[in-house]
Amino acid sequence: MRDLAFVAFLAMLLGLGVRRPFILVLGYVYIDLVSPQRLSYYLLSSVSISLIFFAAAAGAWLFFDTKKGVRVSGRQMLMLLILGWAAYTLPASHFPLEAAEKWDWVWKTLVFAIFLPFTLTTRVRMEALLIFMILSAGSIIITGGIKTLASGGGYGVLNLGVSNNAGLYEGSTISAVAIAMIPLILFTIRHQTIFPGNWRIKAFGYALIFACLLIPVGTEARTGLVCIGVLALLMLRDVKRRLMYLGMIAAAAALAVPFLPASFTSRMDTIQSYEAEQSANTRVLVWQWTWDFVQDHPRGGGFAAYLQNRLKIVGYEPMDDGTGRMRRVEGVDAGRAWHSSYFEVLGELGFVGFALWALLNIAGLVRMEMLRWRFARAPTDQRWIRDLAIALQIAHVIYLVGSLFLALAFQSFFYMWFGLQIALDTYAARKRRGSAETPWRASAPAIA
Repeated sequence: MRDLAFVAFLAMLLGLGVRRPFILVLGYVYIDLVSPQRLSYYLLSSVSISLIFFAAAAGAWLFFDTKKGVRVSGRQMLMLLILGWAAYTLPASHFPLEAAEKWDWVWKTLVFAIFLPFTLTTRVRMEALLIFMILSAGSIIITGGIKTLASGGGYGVLNLGVSNNAGLYEGSTISAVAIAMIPLILFTIRHQTIFPGNWRIKAFGYALIFACLLIPVGTEARTGLVCIGVLALLMLRDVKRRLMYLGMIAAAAALAVPFLPASFTSRMDTIQSYEAEQSANTRVLVWQWTWDFVQDHPRGGGFAAYLQNRLKIVGYEPMDDGTGRMRRVEGVDAGRAWHSSYFEVLGELGFVGFALWALLNIAGLVRMEMLRWRFARAPTDQRWIRDLAIALQIAHVIYLVGSLFLALAFQSFFYMWFGLQIALDTYAARKRRGSAETPWRASAPAIA
């Protein structure tokens, strides 16, 4: 039934593709994010669906879509340089087979992120992409939220629909994605023009936000808790009544704590004692090894270079005497993953790759801040540009915070947001050229 349902979905999109090429882009987004082939038992798992959709989307755009307003941005060039540098270093990878496996999806992520802004030439298309991403990730998040309410979840226990612990189905990754989505869901509730703006849209949006907040609880991902804290701080910048906002946050936290599972609070307590917690301590050792590694290999070791690390692990475990005391244990571990986007890029692509990746992220944050200021006093019909820039900037910061502890450097979900940032920047530039330039001001007003 899953196969038949998706074949019907595929046929519908292909049928609309010639007349509406952007529909095929949305189809590719759905396939890339949700990966329906992982849910399949036979047909989908044997077909290169993402390749078919990308070829159809690119071909439909090339031959049937308007090219008005299309231009190449500096950030697209940066992604092209990252792609070129990764291809250049690929033959020298320390683990060629594993590197080729990761390269197979990294280049697709970068190519689609470069292509995406060319299709996002109108407000409706940008809204459609945002809604499609929210609903695609929401299909996983709602499942996790319901299971968390029913069972409380648990670390490594919460099943999000598949047993494949990769992509958005990995607990810490979906926790970071869920929290980063919240400002974009709020923007969609306030500004989207595709669906009628009635109580149903708001009810679904706020229910989805609640599900997003449940995901870190159900997965017991410490990264998710950190991202929630960062989100609360970032949103403080643009709220109008800050004291009321802080009071509501404190009240919500006080009400939530008694309902949290004991396993969740116990795991969150390890944030304060990371040196005694083996998982966190191992990450620090991996990062130290990576820094030493790139001193001898400034071009990096290629994708999956972490497989060669050898670490002396020092940890603690409860003693058997029932006193609750801990004893020191030592061992040797090998091939531990990066557990950080920053060290992932540094270890795999070296200093050049890291500089390009860092510049791409910094440029995105700076450009969104510029839009926030430039459209602070824009006409009412253009105020949504500022609000979307703020939402994308907050989501981007949460991605970078989550990247401190997760290897998300080439996670396609966030690169679609990068493409949306570029498209919004290009669209805003056209709007500003067509009207008097909005003056800069000393401070941007708060969101009402």
